[in-house]
Amino acid sequence: MNCRGCGTLLHHEFIDLGEAPPSNSFLTQGQLSQVESKYPLKLFVCDQCFLVQLDEYKKSKEIFTDTYAYFSSYSRTWLEHCRAYAQMMMERFHLGAQSLVVEIASNDGYLLQYFKNRSIPVLGIEPSLSVAKVAMQKGINTEVDFFGVALAEKLKAQGKQADVLAANNVLAHVPDVNDFVQGIKILLKPGGIATLEFPHLMELIENNQFDTIYHEHFSYFSLHTVMVIFEKHGLRIVDVDTLGTHGGSLRVYAAHGEDQAKPISAKVKEILEAEKNKGMLSMDYYKGFSRRAEEVRSHMLDFIAQQKVAGRKVVAYGAAAKGNTLLNYCGINQDAIDFVVDASEHKQGKFLPGSHIPVVSEEKLRQMQPHFILILPWNLKEEIISQLAYIRQWGGKFVVPIPDVEVF
Repeated sequence: MNCRGCGTLLHHEFIDLGEAPPSNSFLTQGQLSQVESKYPLKLFVCDQCFLVQLDEYKKSKEIFTDTYAYFSSYSRTWLEHCRAYAQMMMERFHLGAQSLVVEIASNDGYLLQYFKNRSIPVLGIEPSLSVAKVAMQKGINTEVDFFGVALAEKLKAQGKQADVLAANNVLAHVPDVNDFVQGIKILLKPGGIATLEFPHLMELIENNQFDTIYHEHFSYFSLHTVMVIFEKHGLRIVDVDTLGTHGGSLRVYAAHGEDQAKPISAKVKEILEAEKNKGMLSMDYYKGFSRRAEEVRSHMLDFIAQQKVAGRKVVAYGAAAKGNTLLNYCGINQDAIDFVVDASEHKQGKFLPGSHIPVVSEEKLRQMQPHFILILPWNLKEEIISQLAYIRQWGGKFVVPIPDVEVF
């Protein structure tokens, strides 16, 4: 396997989580008796550009299908994050009726709706018809396709170039990252700005967030690596924000290399220095991560076993992709966890891949009154704990698995 960033032959294993089904491949009742496809979750790190990556065991077109079940609009926390971003971008870059905001991986219109509501023209690019249809119903013009050089050139030929090009949590999902970034170069207006949000690899490692590894995520980025890739395609990272989303993310602001009107902020140097000081430019930094994941698995299984012996009920909340990685890595199934609650009706009535735990509505939680709720999307724990505060009435407790198992 060669590095998808710089092409270097990969030799160094980062972590091996065994084999698992794709994390968003939810099953119907009729599919439970069928053989389930599983693929390796084994990551490597490049000793040249330090990109951490998974081989493309499952093609993007097999993951982001017309039945893709992840809808972005089900988290109030995430919607507020996007509303604040839109407001900030409108003010900072003076967007108006003559501007065009394009979002790559626009999902169900969760972000572009805030620009559209202010009469700013928008265009979504989304390969999964299931979620694109919802955006279209909101009146958001959406191109149903995968993004790269070919689509960027097609849109540019139609006179569509972006004043602002947004790409939230999609860079990791791209198997051909060079084609993707070159597409950004083509679609961005000469004076435009592109913003990309992605989980920060430093946070993943420092906080033991191994469950964020799944087949949809082909790559895991530091700021250093992103800058190397972007500079290769004639784009400059001119600013960066640190975000609390997804366990700790970066938002980079990219401009054309020829656009010298946008100075590079001090924050870029600050984060690059932080990464260097942590040792991220040395292979030693990436060793030993597997051991930390094994410790969480051991603690998780001990907790489950103790509750089973005591006759206490454990259920889960949030049928998130990261939760499926955790459950499958730990070998936890319906024998240990009765069900998982999820707000999305697109997931309710289905079963988690691998573990085959049923997905139900919140009403089931009130009926059973379990002793423990395992919060699988731990990045939303404050929102979930507030929403489910009523479980304290029957003595219920919450469990968060990352960075280690904690009961409270």
